[in-house]
Amino acid sequence: MSYFHLKKDTKIEIVEAEKCSRRITGYDGKLMTVEVSFKNGCISAPHKHPHEQITYCLEGKFEFYIGDETKVIEEGDTVYMPPEIMHNCKLLSEEGRLLDIFTPIREDFLSK
Repeated sequence: MSYFHLKKDTKIEIVEAEKCSRRITGYDGKLMTVEVSFKNGCISAPHKHPHEQITYCLEGKFEFYIGDETKVIEEGDTVYMPPEIMHNCKLLSEEGRLLDIFTPIREDFLSK
């Protein structure tokens, strides 16, 4: 097992009609980090999953919808999503980047 996951060795997957892409930045058996890049007013589809998720805003401004709560976040803010809660976000700035941290890992991201 390597302790390093270099950007040049990872692939970028387009996930929302050319407006959103994700890159798995590292994972092991219990934890996964994913960088998600947004542009042009991208809105993620509402969804839920059995994973705990922490999202750190690297760049930009987003409106997050988690359960029945809505909040605007910016660079440096962190969001927590417990398992099985409906959530999504909308980019409010021209571009933005988030770092998603999942436990357990998102096997569905690896199978693509």
